Amino acid sequence: MGGFSIWHWLIVLLIVVMVFGTKKLRNMGGDLGGAVKGFKDGMKEGGQAPEDEKTSVPASQVTNAQAKNSAERNTIDVEARQKP
Repeated sequence: MGGFSIWHWLIVLLIVVMVFGTKKLRNMGGDLGGAVKGFKDGMKEGGQAPEDEKTSVPASQVTNAQAKNSAERNTIDVEARQKP
């Protein structure tokens, strides 16, 4: 009872094929292989963007400092005084 023999694994495999069917298993295997390949490609790149993407910053990515500077340029500084 310590381990499974080859016959146990063959019976399990037969039941899985009968439940899911060969086409469904083939599709799942292809999807899994594509996911593993995509993960490996992502790890090889190391998160580095190509050179042409490094130079241009998308307009949607505005840092707080840039937003503050643009807000200061558009703000008119007025000092409020109370009448005596």
